[in-house]
Amino acid sequence: MSTPVKLAGFLLALVVVFVAARGVGAVTGPVAESTQPMAHDDMAGAEDDHGDEAGHAEDESEESHTPAGLQVSEEGYTFQVMSDPPAGRDRALRFQIDGPDGEPVTAFEEVHEQPLHLIKIRRDGSGFQHVHPTLADDGVWTARLTLAPGSTRLFADFTPTDGPALVLGTDLEVDGAYRPDAPTPVTRVARVGEYRVEIAGDLISGESSPVTLTVIRNGEPVTDLQPYLGSYGHLVTLREGDLAYLHVHPEDSGAGPEIPFLAEVPSTGRYRLFLDFRHGGVVRTAPFTPAAEEGHGHEH
Repeated sequence: MSTPVKLAGFLLALVVVFVAARGVGAVTGPVAESTQPMAHDDMAGAEDDHGDEAGHAEDESEESHTPAGLQVSEEGYTFQVMSDPPAGRDRALRFQIDGPDGEPVTAFEEVHEQPLHLIKIRRDGSGFQHVHPTLADDGVWTARLTLAPGSTRLFADFTPTDGPALVLGTDLEVDGAYRPDAPTPVTRVARVGEYRVEIAGDLISGESSPVTLTVIRNGEPVTDLQPYLGSYGHLVTLREGDLAYLHVHPEDSGAGPEIPFLAEVPSTGRYRLFLDFRHGGVVRTAPFTPAAEEGHGHEH
C-alpha cells in the first residue's frame, strides 16, 4: 500500500475516535460538575440541621442559673444611668429603664408595695442603701443617694407592666479619693443602735436555705415590729466578689421577734445580707456577713 493511502487511513481513524469521544461525553454529561455540589449541599444541610437540633436541645435542657443583677441588659430591657452625681449626701441620681422598643418604660407593676427598688452598694461591700425612686412621666427615675468615691454597684429590681420580673445591675464611678473599707469578718450578729439582730440557720449552696433573723432591743425580744414592703422584714443578699443579687423569699410571720426567710445561694463563700425592718416608725438596716457551706453531703 502506498504511503498516501496509509496516511489517509490514519487520519480517518483519528476522526472516528474524536467523534465517538464527543458522543460519549454528550450522553453522560459533566458528571463531576453536576453531582459534587449537590452532594455537598445536601450534606451541609444535614449537618446544619443536626447541629441546630443538638444546640436547641442543649439550650432547652440547660436552664440558665445565672444570678440576677450581673447584667445591665436582659430580655430586651436596659438599665441606663442618665446622670453623674458627685460624692456627698442627698445626691440626685437619674436613670431610666429602656424597653425592647428602645423607649423608656413608663408603666411598672407594684411589687413589695413599690414599682421599683433601687439597691446601692460600693464594690468593697460598704455604703448599702435601699431606696424607692420617683418616676416622671417621661420614664426617668430620680433617686436620692449618699455617694462615696469609688466604684458603686446599682441594682434596679422591677417588673414592667405585662413584662418579666428583672433585676438589672450597672456600675457608677464616683470621683474622689477612694478609701476602701477593710473586708468585714464573718458575722451572724448585727448591732444597730440599741437593737441586736441574730441569724439562725445555715446558707447551703445549691439549696433553698431557711434562715431566721431575731430582733432584740435592750435585751428584750421585739414583738411589735411594723410591716415594711408587705412583710415584717425585707432581706437583700449579695455574693461577695461579683455582688450577684440573690433570691430571698419572706415566710409568713408575726410581728417579731423572729423573721423567717428562704435564701437561695448558688455557691459556697461569703455573702452580704442586709435586713430592713421597721420599728417605732423607723426603718433600720442590719448588716451580716455569713459564709455559705457546700451543699453535697452536708447534714443540716
